[in-house]
Amino acid sequence: MAVPSPTKAPPTLLWTTFRRSLGLGRLFIVVGLLYVVVLAVAESLTAPASFASSFPIFLPIFTVLGSMGSLMVFSNDRTKGVFEYLLAYGLLPQQLFLNVLLVSLMLESLVLGLMLGLGLGIFVATGNTISWVLVAGLSIYSVPMSYASTAFAAMVGVFWTSLSTPRSGLNSPIGLVPFIGIGPSVLTLGLVAVLAIDGFTDIYLVIGAAVGVIAALVLLFLGLLNRLMPRERLLSPI
Repeated sequence: MAVPSPTKAPPTLLWTTFRRSLGLGRLFIVVGLLYVVVLAVAESLTAPASFASSFPIFLPIFTVLGSMGSLMVFSNDRTKGVFEYLLAYGLLPQQLFLNVLLVSLMLESLVLGLMLGLGLGIFVATGNTISWVLVAGLSIYSVPMSYASTAFAAMVGVFWTSLSTPRSGLNSPIGLVPFIGIGPSVLTLGLVAVLAIDGFTDIYLVIGAAVGVIAALVLLFLGLLNRLMPRERLLSPI
């Protein structure tokens, strides 16, 4: 009597999705890197004293752009019916969402490393020194806000795309998601500017609270993932 072979676990899509996301999102990555180079060169040469405060604040705005490739892959696969095959193969909607989230964070790590290397390299190459204020700003705000904003953009992008249907002249909501991703950083920057006008000087309290709010929203969505992402959300709308 033949012994039945054990059921194989569904294959991981992480590295395949990562490679595809790099290809589809390369334009976002290049644009983000160009922004950082221009900012670093301009401030290093004209206002090096303000680099320590402005570079950490602006950096998360540019790093989020680099993670958009994963959402483009998600939108394309849903429209083409790829997820219907994967669901039939045994994958769960939550696994597919977490795959997008992890790839977004992997892209974010790659882009953040490149941008930090370019920005700080240009700053040092122009004769400046890295201060503790700059290190603190990058550690306390830039890095946490970059990851929190990327996770927030992935969360909104996946959920919005799963609810949408193609319309004439608009293939998917992904074109608007970068604005959602940079929204937390822009709002934080605006809030800091307004409070500074009123004489409030505890900037780290503001930016810490902003990172906490975004992280809490992401965790809340993850807690509701089973309710918000049923199988029907991932079926092709065409």
